[in-house]
Amino acid sequence: MLPFIPRRGALLGAAALLWLCAAPARAAEVSVAVAANFTAPMQKIARMFEQDTGHTAQLSFGATGKFYAQIVNGAPFQVLLAADDTTPARIAREGLGDGATQFTYAIGQLALWSRQPGTVDAQGKVLASGDWKHIAIANPRLAPYGVAAMQALDKLGLTARVQPRVVLGENIAQAYQFVASGNAELGFVALSQVSEDGRLREGSVWLVPAALHDPIRQDAIALKGAAGNPAVAALLQYLRGDRARAVIQSYGYSF
Repeated sequence: MLPFIPRRGALLGAAALLWLCAAPARAAEVSVAVAANFTAPMQKIARMFEQDTGHTAQLSFGATGKFYAQIVNGAPFQVLLAADDTTPARIAREGLGDGATQFTYAIGQLALWSRQPGTVDAQGKVLASGDWKHIAIANPRLAPYGVAAMQALDKLGLTARVQPRVVLGENIAQAYQFVASGNAELGFVALSQVSEDGRLREGSVWLVPAALHDPIRQDAIALKGAAGNPAVAALLQYLRGDRARAVIQSYGYSF
C-alpha cells in the first residue's frame, strides 16, 4: 500500500505520522575510540551492531590517556569507550563531550598472566619469588589497568621488589604482547585478553582480588562531534542491551 500523502497545505494525518515514524533511519557511521583492553569484545559487538541496526562503527584502539590527548587536540572521534570513569568525566567538565551520555559499560578484571602453564599460581605468590626476570605493566600514566597494577603491588608490599624488573607497555595491549612474545615472563593484563566464556586460552593466570585496587569502571561518553549522528545514540543504547552485555560478560567483565 502506498503511504498516505496529505493534500497540499493540509496537516499530516495520524496514518502519515505513523508511517514516517516507522520508516527506517538512514544508516550512518560512528567513529569510536576504544580502550585497548576492550578490543576483542568491541570487535564482536561492532559486527553485531551493524547486523542489527545497519549502522557501522569505525574502531580505533589504544590507551585512554593517549585518546584524551588526541580528543583535546581535535581528533574526530564521536564516542570514547574509556578504560576508566575519570577520563570521560574530565572530558565532560572540559566541554569536550556530553556528560549526560556518560555511563559504565563494563567493570574490568585485572589479571596476572604468563603464557606458560604452571608459572602463575592461584594466589599470585609468584610475584614474591625470584624465578622470573621481567614483568609487563601498562604505563600507569596512560592506562588505568597500569594504575590498578601498581596499586595492587603497593598493597602487597612488593613495589620496591618488582619495580626494577618492570617493562612498561604503552597500553594494556602492548603489555599483553610483551608476555605473549616471551619478552616478559609475567604481565598484568585484562582478563578479557586471555580468556573467553570463562576459559583461559593458554598459560596460567591469577585473578587479582578487587580489594587490591580501585574498581576499574570503564565508562562511555559521546563526544562533542557526535551531534546529529544517529549512529552515536544507537551505539550507546546497543552497549546497554542484552546482546552486547552477553558478549561483555563472556570476556570476564561485570557491570
